[in-house]
Amino acid sequence: MDVSHFFIDRPRFAAVLSIIVFLVGLIALFRLPISEYPEVSPPQVVVRAQFPGANPRVIAETVSTPLEEQINGVDNLLYYDSQATSDGSMTLTATFRIGTDPIVAESEVQNRINRALPRLPEVVRQIGVTTEKSSPTLTMVVHMVSPDNRYDALYLRNYAQLYVRDPLLRISGMGSVLVFGEGDYAMRIWLDPHKLSARSVSTGEVVSAIREQNAQVAAGVVGAAPSPPGTVFTMSVNTKGRLKTEEEFADIIVRADTTDGSVIRIRDLGRVELSAGTYALRSLLNNTEAVAIGDYQIVYDPTQFVRTSISKVIETLTYAILLVALVVIIFLQTWRASIIPLLAVPVAVVGTFAVLLTLGFSINTLTLFGLVLAIGIVVDDAIVVVENVERNIESGLTPHDATVRAMQEVSGPIIAIALVLCAVFIPLSFVSGLSGQFYRQFAVTIAISTVISAFNSLTLSPALAAILLRGRDEPKDVVTRVMERFLGGFFRRFNRGFKRSSAAYGEGVTSILGHKALVLGVYAALIGLTLLLFWRVPPGFVPQQDKQYLIGIAQLPDGASLDRTTEVIRELSDIGKKVPGVHDSVAFPGLSINNFSNLTNAGIVFFPLDDFDKRTKRALSADSIAAQVNMRAGAIKGAFIFVLSPPPVSGLGNAGGFKLQLLDRNSMGEQALAGSVGATMGRVYGNPQSILCSSTWGRCT
Repeated sequence: MDVSHFFIDRPRFAAVLSIIVFLVGLIALFRLPISEYPEVSPPQVVVRAQFPGANPRVIAETVSTPLEEQINGVDNLLYYDSQATSDGSMTLTATFRIGTDPIVAESEVQNRINRALPRLPEVVRQIGVTTEKSSPTLTMVVHMVSPDNRYDALYLRNYAQLYVRDPLLRISGMGSVLVFGEGDYAMRIWLDPHKLSARSVSTGEVVSAIREQNAQVAAGVVGAAPSPPGTVFTMSVNTKGRLKTEEEFADIIVRADTTDGSVIRIRDLGRVELSAGTYALRSLLNNTEAVAIGDYQIVYDPTQFVRTSISKVIETLTYAILLVALVVIIFLQTWRASIIPLLAVPVAVVGTFAVLLTLGFSINTLTLFGLVLAIGIVVDDAIVVVENVERNIESGLTPHDATVRAMQEVSGPIIAIALVLCAVFIPLSFVSGLSGQFYRQFAVTIAISTVISAFNSLTLSPALAAILLRGRDEPKDVVTRVMERFLGGFFRRFNRGFKRSSAAYGEGVTSILGHKALVLGVYAALIGLTLLLFWRVPPGFVPQQDKQYLIGIAQLPDGASLDRTTEVIRELSDIGKKVPGVHDSVAFPGLSINNFSNLTNAGIVFFPLDDFDKRTKRALSADSIAAQVNMRAGAIKGAFIFVLSPPPVSGLGNAGGFKLQLLDRNSMGEQALAGSVGATMGRVYGNPQSILCSSTWGRCT
């Protein structure tokens, strides 16, 4: 075609175009985000509130219900759920459709929350209702420890809250940063009921006195206008403001008798202590108290699996390019011909990243896998050009004329192949839902690389072929002579074997053409076998993978104290650490796997595993280790414990398996709902494919 002839006569122009494509793709490569899979988890907005002293029923009726009534109907909202816990906290999670801008969703939810604020209890409004976009999974857990035990967990937690959390929040893409462990510093007033009764003082009087005397007031300015004539200076009045020490709080006057001058202070009614604001959650690293967010020590890091997966795909990509070079050299038996496809591959692969960045995609396992498959397509286009040029050179044409004739013969097929492949893969990008998110980036990656490959085959490849390839009568260069000297015998034997194989293949095809009915019968049998296996193979979304960590979950009976839960969690951590392949244990007594909310009778243990190169045996796989920990954890009494793998796709749940929620649509009451939960769990246990099942209702709450 004329377009190829144009670039054959202008090789520098063809090279410049390819260099531009390569450089643009290289720049985009360093700007693309990196992830394990495409963004398939729906964006979430989390609303948190505190109602100290209230039980879950009261929180649900006075806090959760008004908020849910206002949030309902927000644009692109899929569903929402809330959870109230015994420590007075409420967590409401609103989940939106895939593709929704989380910043816009957060703003709309905040506007709806503002409408509900007048209906909330006064203490809830004073503490504040927070709204933030969030990810349903933990990206990383960073532990802060004191190696010489100089600082306790309370100090470490508040240090992390003041000096570590804020810089982490400023990282681009950070959703939220949670600090687990002891609570923030708080001034606790412990009142003695006997002393209150003896002095006829109520707790309300104590609270009122604290609010009145622990206040920051605006004292004004001395000398401010209007002022007497001749005033020369103005001076701001600084007052003491809020109280800071235990002694200052203990000196607060609760009641004063003007007749005899006697006063009742807080120290007369109890004691004052600077301690944690909440004791609902603890954090343990290898059964040692630590603040989870150092010496800094990173133990739980799910992104390690992502890095390992991507490095393996890149390794596969490198092997594919080397195999391409080897195949080209063996079949074409000239190093000059191998250079052309080897130059075409980087241009097509790297140039693809520019379009991925434009479309808002990421570098993930699927896009890299698509590039691995696309290498075969890219190389095939270049080989078609080179092989056809070599064939025309063998017929006696010069490299330039051979290239012109070759492109007249193969330009049409190259364009047709690119269009056919695009017609196959591009429609997959319009598939909706979670599956569509996976197909889209994979299909578009192959389509883009195919188009760039076709462009290279019409521009760069013929230009290089006309320059690099030699005619039949031209002298051989040094590299060619060296290859013939050391590999000439191998090439001759390969050519003889290839000719015999080609002849045998031709004879086989000729023989098959005489038994058409038999061939069609075999073909129909293969189609039938394919359909049979399609229905017999178990379906699934994404295969379960070894992600280098396991999740241990403990559920104790209703009313179990945090100390009791901590004892169980410590025992589970000790058991897990003794299993070969387990590297560390990261434990959170008081943390529920359900939305990571605080429950005194629940706990989570993360078990980071050894690196893959240390776990080459089947007995050290994640599933085998989980089975061993579950078997040994059966000896723990008074708790329901199980260890399982994380979800195959981060963000779709907090653990492997599935999650089912029951809704009381007919308002039949809690007892009826509890009975339905028990019946549902019984049916799940009756399924032979189910291994473990737990509930956050009833006895497992």
